Amino acid sequence: MNLKPETFSRIDEVIPHYPVKRSAALPLLHLVQEDQGYISQEAIEWIAAKLELQPINIYELVTFYPMFRQKPIGRRHIKVCRTLSCALMGGYKACGEFEKQFNTHRGEISPDGEVTIEFVECLASCGTAPVVMIDDDLHEKVDCAKARELSARIKTEAATRQ
Repeated sequence: MNLKPETFSRIDEVIPHYPVKRSAALPLLHLVQEDQGYISQEAIEWIAAKLELQPINIYELVTFYPMFRQKPIGRRHIKVCRTLSCALMGGYKACGEFEKQFNTHRGEISPDGEVTIEFVECLASCGTAPVVMIDDDLHEKVDCAKARELSARIKTEAATRQ
């Protein structure tokens, strides 16, 4: 497994905190995803071996919990809430605007590698719908104009990095 040395250290620190090794599965999945950006088949097998489990025991966690990704994403992660309040207030239109701005579709990496756009379930800000999370930052009342503004910011940041 190709993880950063500090990730290996954190993994070795976490496991002894649990009286039953298998209980460390979720924290290990989070640590690996934080390091790698997603959970690969290799990671599933490695975590299973580390916890003395079968790979299916880890795979079922990865496929059950929506916060775990099984493939790489863009450098920036745009998550658009699709539940009722956000949908009624224009979340689907905002999502479409992000797709247009980055020339991509939900679940795919944009051609420049900059973003992945996804629908997610409730982001717990129904009163300020539609809401969007970009990485860990919550943006409220995101209509098409605000989606264009946020997209322009992301593009500007990407251009200054190069």
